Amino acid sequence: MTEPSTTAAATNILSTTTSLHSSTTTSSFNTLQHHLSAPNFRQADEETRRLLILLASEEKRGYVCFSEVQFIPETDLKVIDQAWRKHSNNKFGYSVQKNIWKKVDKDFTKLFLKLGWMKKLDTEIEQYNYRAFPNEFIWELDDQTPEGHLPLTNALRGTELFNCILRHPAFEGQQEQETGTGENGGVRDGTKTFGDKFFKPNYCL
Repeated sequence: MTEPSTTAAATNILSTTTSLHSSTTTSSFNTLQHHLSAPNFRQADEETRRLLILLASEEKRGYVCFSEVQFIPETDLKVIDQAWRKHSNNKFGYSVQKNIWKKVDKDFTKLFLKLGWMKKLDTEIEQYNYRAFPNEFIWELDDQTPEGHLPLTNALRGTELFNCILRHPAFEGQQEQETGTGENGGVRDGTKTFGDKFFKPNYCL
């Protein structure tokens, strides 16, 4: 069976999304596709952040708290992930990041080093620091770009947000090369959710 295109999948998904978000979400999925196909990974990363904010909460504000990740529909998050994988030859995407996370025994410091989000400092004692946004991150796809480098998730104040994204039910049951398993979520307005943004309780993206 031929796998439907990501754009078509997004259209089908949006038919079940609340009317409050439907028009904005459709536009945002199209915008994400446009930036990824350009490719303009810097703008695609920003659009992904906006999508998470839009999908996680009905409130009109510029951030999403880790506790709201559970309200992002599985199908929507899968479309975002599939779009990143499609336009990066499976090098970018949340499921790619989760697979690496599992391989390093869910150690976030090791994960960030693998993703290229942290760098080793030139000190006598082995120390690491987060790369400066946006100039020290890589916005091109080439052989030197670390696997899973994009999309970014803010981790300066804690890993709670990223943890919730990686454990989202959207990434349950996928093949190991794409992602691992997650935890079951609850239900809000008929949408399956996850019950558990980047590092510290109540820190928002």
